[in-house]
Amino acid sequence: MSKIVSSDMAAYLIPDRAIVIPGGFGCCGHPESITKAIERRYRQTGKPKDITLLFAAGPGDRKSKGINRLAIPGLVKKAVGGFWGFIPELGRSAMKGEIEAHNWPQGVISKLFRSIASGDEGLISPIGLGTFVDPRQEGGVINKSTEPAVKLVDFMGREKLFYPACKVNFAYIRATTADESGNLTMEEEVSLQDSLAQAQAAHNSGGIVVAQVKRVVKKGELDPLMVKVPGSLVDYIVTAENEEDHNQTYEQDFNPKYTSSGFPRYKDDKESINDVRKLIARRAAAELYDPNVSRMPIVNLGIGIPAEIGQFIKGMEDVSPTLTIEGGAFGGKPAYDLSFGASEFPDAIIDQNSLFDLYDGGGIDIAFLGFAQVDKSGNVNVSHYNGRLSGAGGFINISQSAKKVVFCGTFTTGGLKVDLWQGKLSIVREGRNRKFIDTVEQISFNGRMKGSKDRVVKFITERAVFELNSGKLKLCEIVDGIDIEKDIVSQIDFPLVVDDKVLINQY
Repeated sequence: MSKIVSSDMAAYLIPDRAIVIPGGFGCCGHPESITKAIERRYRQTGKPKDITLLFAAGPGDRKSKGINRLAIPGLVKKAVGGFWGFIPELGRSAMKGEIEAHNWPQGVISKLFRSIASGDEGLISPIGLGTFVDPRQEGGVINKSTEPAVKLVDFMGREKLFYPACKVNFAYIRATTADESGNLTMEEEVSLQDSLAQAQAAHNSGGIVVAQVKRVVKKGELDPLMVKVPGSLVDYIVTAENEEDHNQTYEQDFNPKYTSSGFPRYKDDKESINDVRKLIARRAAAELYDPNVSRMPIVNLGIGIPAEIGQFIKGMEDVSPTLTIEGGAFGGKPAYDLSFGASEFPDAIIDQNSLFDLYDGGGIDIAFLGFAQVDKSGNVNVSHYNGRLSGAGGFINISQSAKKVVFCGTFTTGGLKVDLWQGKLSIVREGRNRKFIDTVEQISFNGRMKGSKDRVVKFITERAVFELNSGKLKLCEIVDGIDIEKDIVSQIDFPLVVDDKVLINQY
């Protein structure tokens, strides 16, 4: 019996009230043809209705693709997700209370797929303690009509969080090639994501697994060492309806550098002279010279400005960083924007959940992450602010576990314009919105947690660098040309500690 079916037939396999895992990592590797077919079926028949979506990094293009297509009244009843930044349509439904919506750490959900496959009741982890996911705060819910599912538990005398598992009725994943038996290889995919764990979770739940691929070959043609998901776990195969539905990322149809060996090439950072994002990324890269950090550090680059740091490691002496992206790329030069999750000439691409094992266990020497809001206690918000839902993504896992954390972002936002001339920086136009405020809207990183106090935590902006000491921010460095009172103190909503010897830096 052939496993090959159309995308429309695959969509008809989803029952009402199903728990569904949509494959993909943010803007990479989503089985678009199947999602389009689910949308098409619902608009034509009103089925399937009231489904639940379970995802680590919501696949989408910040507009209408990916699971944004499923943000139709009645189709989705509930969503449990880690990163929501690329799925604004579904995010709006969540914020309006139109669906039951939960935001859990991306790494937790990534590893929860394995817990489901193992038949466990759920996942017990310290990740999320002291943040909005903690039931003593918000319990990881996005709207007031949603009841928290995360529980605080005592495990061997230590506080932990319990994240409940569920049965999975339908998982649809993506690969490059399938043979007639459903064995899957991913030679052109930028990330393995959690495809194996997702397939195992659905299979062991008695559910259905469908894989979208570019091509199908005869049984016996695939190298078994290249097979990432065995055919016995795959019930049906769908070939992509068109090339666009199987692009590597939502930005690029195919970039061979993302799946090839080689050596990355870097731009000359002098090209970035008045680009505020590049100024921040270049200064942040200098943190790799910290004598307290390994000379061969394992580094995480978060989404946004941190993802651009990879451009500024050219010519570094005595430092050989391995840059990682939580989707599974290990080494190489990470991509950004709508190709975030890919890396040019990576050393390896591993399963997302395996990389989070490394992260959660303290395997990151230094993490570069973004920030949207910072308050007087050093708390950071990246997940829900100013009416915008980005979600925690891997931020909580990484910021809570890395040996050193460097938050990177502009000092203000909304129209900020700067000018750099002869090494001196001037603020041409201040941003409309302050980011250093008295109290953050939501705690994604807790500046007063014990782990936060025991590590080096810095905030790097285009005009200044701050350190977190005992739950308070200290100004330790400014860029030449910046006036501390006018350009910094007057733009912060809380008293600031100023170091006795503030370093003056020149770009």
